[in-house]
Amino acid sequence: MAELEYGRKHYVPMTCNADIYENLATDPLWTLKFGASPLIGTAIHDGHAISPHLVNQIALDAAGRLREEDPFTAHFIADMPTQIVVHRSRFEFDLNRSPESAVYLDPEQAWGLEVWHEKPDQSAISDLLRQHASYYRLLHHVLTQAEIQFGKFIVLDIHSYNHRRDGPESPPTDQNRAPDINIGTFSMDRERWAHVIEPFIASLRASLINGRHIDVRENIAFQGRGEQTRFIHEHFPSSGCAIAVEMKKIFMDEWTGKPDHSAIAELRAAITASLPVLKAALEGVA
Repeated sequence: MAELEYGRKHYVPMTCNADIYENLATDPLWTLKFGASPLIGTAIHDGHAISPHLVNQIALDAAGRLREEDPFTAHFIADMPTQIVVHRSRFEFDLNRSPESAVYLDPEQAWGLEVWHEKPDQSAISDLLRQHASYYRLLHHVLTQAEIQFGKFIVLDIHSYNHRRDGPESPPTDQNRAPDINIGTFSMDRERWAHVIEPFIASLRASLINGRHIDVRENIAFQGRGEQTRFIHEHFPSSGCAIAVEMKKIFMDEWTGKPDHSAIAELRAAITASLPVLKAALEGVA
């Protein structure tokens, strides 16, 4: 199998390390549902798994990792025609960071957390970066097919964020600084895609959570500076609209990991209700 390692401007052929794929049948890196649609959802921080050969080197316990992962985000894209859900933890390799910073080797890369008892050696890091490259090869292929078939496409890059960082009993971050849904548009040509972004935000605001309208704002808590949206807008500048969607963890207890199934269902419904709006906007229909 040939592998392609992505760079900032191009892809470079390289030899595949077969060990990466050895256990995919039972322990997949990610799953892809490929539908005939220009609407694509990703949940690249949904994963929690750590490779068996690295488990004993990880200093963070499962609860510590879960706190900074984005659990349940795969549920929010469950009704989208094309979905990519990543199953490995961001603490193994972070797909929303560049290859240079994808493996958290120092606490300052990981919210001050000591990630490793024993840092991976260079061979292990190289394998992790091959997996990082493999994901972007897959993403590029999926988006190329969408571009060929539909001309333009939209990616909803779904994440979540904490709002009780001072402890489980602490007050939440002030709502003015922490909307229920933060839309990040930093890396896109905002003017070019305004006809998509604005109706998308309006659609989400029309939906309800816990009996009230969802508070949706743009570039407040986050700006959408992650690697995935950057990559999409660089490689598909005219055809790809990648929207970073950060869900505040009002759908779970961020300290225990306990889900609020009702809130998860309501946020999923909000995304699902936005899909016809997105499709019409992409087609230039009011």
